[in-house]
Amino acid sequence: MIELKLIPNFPQEIIATDEVGRGPLSGPVVVGAVRIFVENADSLKALLKFLKPKGVTDSKKLTAENRLKILTKLGAHDLSFRKKNVLNLKGVDVSYVTWEMCHNTIDKENILAASLRGMKEASQFLSETKKNLTTVLIDGNMKLRWGTESSPWKEIPIVQGDSKSLLIGLASIIAKEKRDAYMKEMHELYPHYGFDSNAGYPTKAHREALEVHGPCEIHRKTFKGVKEFVTAGE
Repeated sequence: MIELKLIPNFPQEIIATDEVGRGPLSGPVVVGAVRIFVENADSLKALLKFLKPKGVTDSKKLTAENRLKILTKLGAHDLSFRKKNVLNLKGVDVSYVTWEMCHNTIDKENILAASLRGMKEASQFLSETKKNLTTVLIDGNMKLRWGTESSPWKEIPIVQGDSKSLLIGLASIIAKEKRDAYMKEMHELYPHYGFDSNAGYPTKAHREALEVHGPCEIHRKTFKGVKEFVTAGE
């Protein structure tokens, strides 16, 4: 429970965030963010002890069935984009949100910038506490981007954070479950590419479909494997 080592001061607002979908050729990158406010280390410890046996970990290590089981056990049924939901777990209010950065934003800004902006915006959306009382746990090795401004939070990037931090792991499960569901919806609109099974990732069948049909509306037109099939004016 790395959170207990990284967060020595209380009371504290803690936000954990992760993204899913940097690698696909199509669709959005989806951010999951989880926010809690704890008065002391004992409250944080109790919450983490509650989450651990539920199987919370890096979403990539879980089957779709297990991800759904975890979210069902926790009562996290609503994964609507940009809508705050609140669970009460072990006496702690746990708010969460999914936040999408669409293919157009990715093409305009690049995938890294879009991912970091999504994590920043989702964290801002959930944050309710005054400056200097917030720690943001970020999956990866980079802090959020603020331009000429300074961050109002203490930001802690954690490499493989979705495996090391239960709160980041929960954020990753929420993001993965939402993105996969969204791409299944997109399969109904664009059935040629197998989005229901590949979620937009560059499988052999997906690449072959691009060669035959060209890119659809939600393909990332600046990505290798897609841009070769973009015609002038698209």
